[in-house]
Order: sequence, then structure tokens, then C-alpha cells
Amino acid sequence: MAQGLRPRDEGELQAALAWALAEGQPLALRGQGSKLGFGRPVAAGQVLDLSGLAGIVVYEPEELVLTAGPGTPLSEIEGLLSQHRQQLAFEPADYGAISGGPAGRQTLGGVIACNISGPRRVKAGAARDHLLGFKAVSGRAEAFKSGGRVVKNVTGYDLSKLMAGSHGTLAALSEVTLKVLPAPEATATVLLLGQDDRAAIAALAQAAGSPHEVSGLAHLPAAAAARSQAAQGRAMTAVRLEGPTPSVRHRADELVKLLARQGATLLLDAQASFGFWQEVRDVQSLLPADRQLWRLSLAPGAGPAVVAELARRLPALDYYYDWAGGLVWLALPPTEDAWHPAVRGAVASAGHATLLRAEAGVRAAVPVFQPQPPALAALSQRVKASFDPKGLLNPGRMHPGP
Repeated sequence: MAQGLRPRDEGELQAALAWALAEGQPLALRGQGSKLGFGRPVAAGQVLDLSGLAGIVVYEPEELVLTAGPGTPLSEIEGLLSQHRQQLAFEPADYGAISGGPAGRQTLGGVIACNISGPRRVKAGAARDHLLGFKAVSGRAEAFKSGGRVVKNVTGYDLSKLMAGSHGTLAALSEVTLKVLPAPEATATVLLLGQDDRAAIAALAQAAGSPHEVSGLAHLPAAAAARSQAAQGRAMTAVRLEGPTPSVRHRADELVKLLARQGATLLLDAQASFGFWQEVRDVQSLLPADRQLWRLSLAPGAGPAVVAELARRLPALDYYYDWAGGLVWLALPPTEDAWHPAVRGAVASAGHATLLRAEAGVRAAVPVFQPQPPALAALSQRVKASFDPKGLLNPGRMHPGP
């Protein structure tokens, strides 16, 4: 068993975890390796390769439900859905390039484990909101399941919400069931040009509060905008619209009228819009690749003040906003502490910060995830102990120690 842990079904997965439990052998859970730099370095010498748990188990287009193995490439799932004009509405980002792994190789299990969501989260919610159910094996080597293939199926504890975002520290997934939704017939993006951060976030709030059903709200200051394929030579404040073609045309016209009061506007067609939001979603092309990368989750209105405070205290700041200002991507020159005292100090009263890209030594020394208050940390430890009492699964990924 120690020579290669690559289970092909739930029975083999359970056997692998039973062996690890008996031997006291910590395991690093891995799919295609696209997120090796996500989180703290894992303190485990043995890899549990979940890429063998792959393939579509059930896809019911009429019921808007799909079940697949956690090792299934996301590209395979999205390709199948596109044949039926459906999509994963939470628009999962591809963080392969920014987190040290290859781009285009993310798996379903990795997306769910890290709760990765893209720009459409402002309308559709996060990955965890589309997770209907799963099967998994805990660190106790016990197989269990939660949820199922219908939306209203939760009784007792909603373990799906707990599993999404646990970074493989509670259990190894063996099967995942998702809600899928129809893909939009048409897409357009309205750009408002030349706005400073405060004016841009105010405009995004206005668009979000309008009746126009927006599905993307981002602001690229001039430096980030210059790296975009849609570069217009000025800062770009972007609002995406999706839906039936006549509806998108009407809403785009109305939104242009609304935003034109604040400055020059431009309308991107479907092809240009797709490319632009892929850039916003995947981050890499909009910020310098040689910088350490932070992901700030904030109250949207607080974003400009937090960025302004950081700009006063830190050098060479590169950044842009997503989720109407609720998400700030921040790139900084490499240092041994990743500037974490300044970053966490600036967000202390407005949200939390995650270090998403840095050298392994830095990620081992610096709190990658926002430190929890004592009561919440104690609760997290009890949850971890109930699923993985020996600390075998991805030890060290989220917090130092077992």
C-alpha cells in the first residue's frame, strides 16, 4: 500500500485511509497538482492521489444535476455541460498558474475542497451553494455521505457547506453531486472608463442595486487595465449582463444610460466579454507574475479605504477589485513576511486576507489564512478532531501543527 496510493473506487480509498490510520502515516491529498502552492505546505511524505476517482457518474440535464468523481478534470465537466447549453453557474476560477501548479488541469474535487468561485458569485453564489451532496472517507477510515441528487434534501447537519473550503483536511471525497444551470443565451459587458477607486465602487454599487440583474461587477485601475486584452488606456469599471438576447440588449442600453452620467462608456460584445471576465476570474494576466499575491475579502464599500491605507504603507502596490469591491486581489514585492502585518492590520475591521501565492518557506512561516479568534479556533479544532483525530489528512495545510 505504501508504494502508491491511487485508489480507483471508494473501497480502495477506504483501504488506503485504513492503512494510513494503522501506520500513523500523514497523507497529502492531490488530484492533478494544480493547487500545490495553495495554502501552507503540507507536512506529509505520502501522497494520496485522487486522480483515479474520475469520470461522470450521472448527468441528468433535464434535472440540472451532475455527479462525478473528485478526480474528474473540470474541463471534461464543462465540455459536457456546454453540449447541453448548461454551466457551473459559480464560474470556478482556474488558480493553477497563480498557485504554483499547471493551468487548465484543475479537478472537481479541488474546486470543491477550496470553494473556488468566480465573478458570477455576486449573482449565483459560491461553489458550496451548488454542492448538493457528496461521498467521502474520513480520517477515521469511515465512509460517509451527505445530501443527494435533489435540492431540498438536507436533514440534520449540512456537511456539504462544511466540506467546501476545508482544503482536504476533514475527509477525502469519493463522489460529488452538483447543481448545474442553463448557460445564458447572450452576454454583454458595459465598461465605465477612467474612474478612481471610490467612484468606481460607488458605480458598481449603483449597478448592483439596479433592476438590471447584473452577473459580474469588477474594477481594474489603470495599471491592471493596461494588462487586459480589452485595454482602453484608462481604468475600467465593468458590469456584466447575461440572459435572453432581447433582455440583454435592453438592460445594456439602460445601464449605459445610468453609468454615462459618470463618464465615458463602452460596450463589449459576447466574445470580448468572455475574454475579459476570464482574465478577471483567473487573475494571472492582470497582476505581475513575480509578486506575492493576497486575496482580500471585504465589505464592498470598505475596499477603496483599505487599498488606500495599504498604498500609504507599502511599496509597488498592484491590485484590482471583483465582486463589486468585496474581493480585492493584491500583488506585492516578495518579502520574508509577505507584508502580512501590514495587510492584516489594514483589513482587521473590514474583512479577512488570504496569502495565495508566495514561496513555500514564506507560506510555512506566515499565517496563510486569517487567524481565527480563540473561540472559533477551538471549534475548528473540535471539528477537525471529529473527522480526523490523528491529523492524517493534509496536515499543516490550513494551520501549523497536526
